Amino acid sequence: MPKVTFVALDGSRRTIDATAGDSVMATAVRNGVPGIIGECGGNVSCATCHVYVDDDFASRVGPPGDMEDDMLDLAVSDRRATSRLSCQIKMTDAVDGLTVEIPQDQP
Repeated sequence: MPKVTFVALDGSRRTIDATAGDSVMATAVRNGVPGIIGECGGNVSCATCHVYVDDDFASRVGPPGDMEDDMLDLAVSDRRATSRLSCQIKMTDAVDGLTVEIPQDQP
Protein backbone atom coordinates (compact mmCIF):
# COMPACT_ATOMS: atom_id res chain seq x y z
CA MET A 1 0.00 0.00 0.00
CA PRO A 2 1.65 3.27 -1.10
CA LYS A 3 1.97 6.10 1.38
CA VAL A 4 1.72 9.85 0.80
CA THR A 5 2.86 12.55 3.22
CA PHE A 6 1.14 15.93 3.31
CA VAL A 7 3.13 18.87 4.69
CA ALA A 8 0.99 21.66 6.15
CA LEU A 9 1.87 25.35 6.29
CA ASP A 10 3.13 25.01 9.85
CA GLY A 11 5.51 22.25 8.77
CA SER A 12 3.54 19.46 10.39
CA ARG A 13 3.48 16.22 8.43
CA ARG A 14 0.71 13.67 8.04
CA THR A 15 1.43 10.35 6.37
CA ILE A 16 -1.52 8.39 5.01
CA ASP A 17 -1.86 4.92 3.51
CA ALA A 18 -3.31 5.41 0.04
CA THR A 19 -5.14 2.97 -2.17
CA ALA A 20 -3.17 2.19 -5.32
CA GLY A 21 -4.88 3.84 -8.28
CA ASP A 22 -6.54 6.58 -6.23
CA SER A 23 -5.46 10.17 -6.73
CA VAL A 24 -3.55 12.11 -4.12
CA MET A 25 -6.56 14.44 -3.92
CA ALA A 26 -9.02 11.62 -3.26
CA THR A 27 -6.72 10.29 -0.56
CA ALA A 28 -6.54 13.74 1.07
CA VAL A 29 -10.27 14.43 0.92
CA ARG A 30 -11.19 10.97 2.20
CA ASN A 31 -8.85 11.49 5.17
CA GLY A 32 -9.81 15.10 5.94
CA VAL A 33 -6.47 16.70 5.08
CA PRO A 34 -6.89 20.47 5.55
CA GLY A 35 -6.07 22.61 2.52
CA ILE A 36 -6.97 20.06 -0.16
CA ILE A 37 -10.49 20.93 -1.22
CA GLY A 38 -11.01 19.13 -4.52
CA GLU A 39 -14.08 21.18 -5.33
CA CYS A 40 -14.49 19.79 -8.87
CA GLY A 41 -14.03 16.18 -7.79
CA GLY A 42 -10.92 15.67 -9.88
CA ASN A 43 -12.15 16.99 -13.21
CA VAL A 44 -9.25 19.44 -13.73
CA SER A 45 -11.52 22.46 -13.51
CA CYS A 46 -10.88 24.24 -10.21
CA ALA A 47 -7.24 24.05 -8.96
CA THR A 48 -8.42 23.63 -5.34
CA CYS A 49 -6.14 20.63 -4.96
CA HIS A 50 -2.89 22.40 -5.93
CA VAL A 51 0.20 20.94 -4.24
CA TYR A 52 3.97 21.29 -4.47
CA VAL A 53 5.58 17.92 -5.13
CA ASP A 54 8.81 17.21 -3.26
CA ASP A 55 11.80 17.55 -5.59
CA ASP A 56 12.74 13.88 -5.05
CA PHE A 57 9.42 12.79 -6.57
CA ALA A 58 8.96 15.38 -9.33
CA SER A 59 10.35 13.16 -12.08
CA ARG A 60 8.34 10.16 -10.86
CA VAL A 61 5.00 11.96 -11.02
CA GLY A 62 5.93 13.70 -14.27
CA PRO A 63 4.90 17.09 -15.62
CA PRO A 64 1.35 18.39 -15.78
CA GLY A 65 -0.75 17.74 -18.86
CA ASP A 66 -2.03 20.63 -20.99
CA MET A 67 -5.35 21.12 -19.15
CA GLU A 68 -3.65 20.82 -15.78
CA ASP A 69 -0.99 23.31 -16.87
CA ASP A 70 -3.72 25.82 -17.76
CA MET A 71 -5.46 25.33 -14.40
CA LEU A 72 -2.20 25.79 -12.50
CA ASP A 73 -1.89 29.23 -14.11
CA LEU A 74 -5.16 30.11 -12.34
CA ALA A 75 -4.12 28.83 -8.90
CA VAL A 76 -4.18 31.42 -6.11
CA SER A 77 -0.87 30.35 -4.58
CA ASP A 78 2.37 30.94 -6.41
CA ARG A 79 3.18 28.38 -9.03
CA ARG A 80 6.45 26.50 -8.66
CA ALA A 81 8.36 24.17 -10.96
CA THR A 82 6.91 21.24 -8.98
CA SER A 83 3.31 22.49 -8.85
CA ARG A 84 0.73 19.85 -9.68
CA LEU A 85 -2.97 19.31 -9.18
CA SER A 86 -3.21 16.44 -6.74
CA CYS A 87 -6.24 15.08 -8.59
CA GLN A 88 -3.92 14.26 -11.47
CA ILE A 89 -1.34 12.30 -9.46
CA LYS A 90 -2.19 8.63 -9.12
CA MET A 91 -0.87 6.69 -6.17
CA THR A 92 1.18 3.67 -7.22
CA ASP A 93 4.02 1.67 -5.76
CA ALA A 94 6.34 3.78 -7.94
CA VAL A 95 5.48 6.88 -5.90
CA ASP A 96 5.33 5.19 -2.50
CA GLY A 97 6.55 7.73 0.05
CA LEU A 98 5.46 10.71 -2.05
CA THR A 99 5.64 14.00 -0.16
CA VAL A 100 3.56 17.03 -1.15
CA GLU A 101 3.39 20.46 0.42
CA ILE A 102 0.03 22.19 0.70
CA PRO A 103 0.09 25.82 -0.53
CA GLN A 104 -1.07 28.69 1.62
CA ASP A 105 -4.21 29.40 -0.39
CA GLN A 106 -6.47 27.51 -2.76
CA PRO A 107 -8.95 29.28 -5.08
